[in-house]
Amino acid sequence: MNESAAGRGHHEHLERLEQARAQILELLSRQAVERDLLSRSEQRRPDVVAALVLRQQQAALEQRLAQFHPADVAFVLEGLPPGGRRAAWSLVRAERRGAVLLEVSDAVRRALLAELPPDEIVNFVGPLEADEIASLLAALPADARAAVLARLDQAEQVEVRSVLSFPAGSVGARMNFDFITVREDTTLEAVQRLLRRRKPLPPHTTQLFVVDRDNALLGLLAVQKLLTEEPDTLVADVLTPEPVFFYTDDLLDRAVQSFERYDLITAPVVNLHRQAVGRLTVDSVVDTITERVQRQRLEEVGLSEEADLYAPVRVAARTRWQWLGINLITAFIASRVIGVFEGTIAQLVALATLMPIVASIGGNTGNQTVALVIRGLALNKLAPAQLRLMATRELAIAAYNGALWGSLLGVVTLALYGSLALALVIAVAMLLNLVVAAAVGMFAPVMLHRLGRDPVRGSSVILTAATDSMGFLIFLGLAAAFLV
Repeated sequence: MNESAAGRGHHEHLERLEQARAQILELLSRQAVERDLLSRSEQRRPDVVAALVLRQQQAALEQRLAQFHPADVAFVLEGLPPGGRRAAWSLVRAERRGAVLLEVSDAVRRALLAELPPDEIVNFVGPLEADEIASLLAALPADARAAVLARLDQAEQVEVRSVLSFPAGSVGARMNFDFITVREDTTLEAVQRLLRRRKPLPPHTTQLFVVDRDNALLGLLAVQKLLTEEPDTLVADVLTPEPVFFYTDDLLDRAVQSFERYDLITAPVVNLHRQAVGRLTVDSVVDTITERVQRQRLEEVGLSEEADLYAPVRVAARTRWQWLGINLITAFIASRVIGVFEGTIAQLVALATLMPIVASIGGNTGNQTVALVIRGLALNKLAPAQLRLMATRELAIAAYNGALWGSLLGVVTLALYGSLALALVIAVAMLLNLVVAAAVGMFAPVMLHRLGRDPVRGSSVILTAATDSMGFLIFLGLAAAFLV
């Protein structure tokens, strides 16, 4: 399937989900009307027909939800207001609730779990893996988490507590425990018998872990080898001796990079003694990448991943106060820069119309540099030597673009206002502000990263303040020096 066909398929799928969500909203609305009519009935016995219609509508809605993939149910739930969300959630079958909760956003997950007693949570987390159960329990308060853990069987408790013991963002917090180990002195025929007894195999089982008597990882046995090699071949003769593996305390971001670089489907996870304790699979990696992208998109505009589309107005407003306050301060600084040159602007009104152009183009240039630097930091590609090379390159690009587009803007300014001096001033101001924007876009993310702060969240604020204030200062300063 080519990219355009895949894109059309994705678009059609989203359209079907939107239609389904509209249908569910309509069914929920009908249910509300029917309940209201039943509650207002003056008869001693409720209207039998109305009650039957209500039950039919509930059955239709439950059947409709049962046809969806858990990720699609999550999509529908996130788009419903709180009342409709609770009503639709009550009709999701118990055996599917755990899978649905894994797909919804953190805010929606916490809201749904907060209304459930521990016994009910235990019922629908049963089919899940230990890492998935740990992911759900992390959304619960400490007392509720302990209550649910106490109701799990002993083996599940050990595995879930093990996952919860690792810090967020580590490989150990994402690993699962469902993997198959074999010994190097075993024949492939014996391994085949083992797999037949073990069926079904764990998802994404493309290779088996080869371990010694102490469970230390020796290599990997590709499942393909079981089909193509002779049955009496020893595992030691066909194993991959130096596999890609991760320690439990490795950073998950680095593991993601390895999965991308080596096209991995699954990889072993070992403890400090190199004993196999779990594995990392591609679905966990994809989830990590998706969560990171969504988090970065929200943080770029000052929001957090905790935000719910239908959160109360007061709660949602409070989450935005911090960055709005910071932006207000930076805007006030920029306005004070303009205030210093009020006399200059009064004498040459054209400056007021040209100022925003300089600041806007500078901000665009800086954002391009910020995006490249953040990507380099995420991929761990910015060692000191690479950082110096990239800084030189970005400044050169900014100077080149500043000279080109500054000259073009100068020509336009000359045509509009007939002033060669004004045209030269705005051309030079454009050049200087683009260089400043590139410098700030280069070093702001690096500085925040070294200070242990999130460069995605803070760089845009620093960049906006710098390009606005410096753009106005450079342009108006040159105008005051050479035009007035």
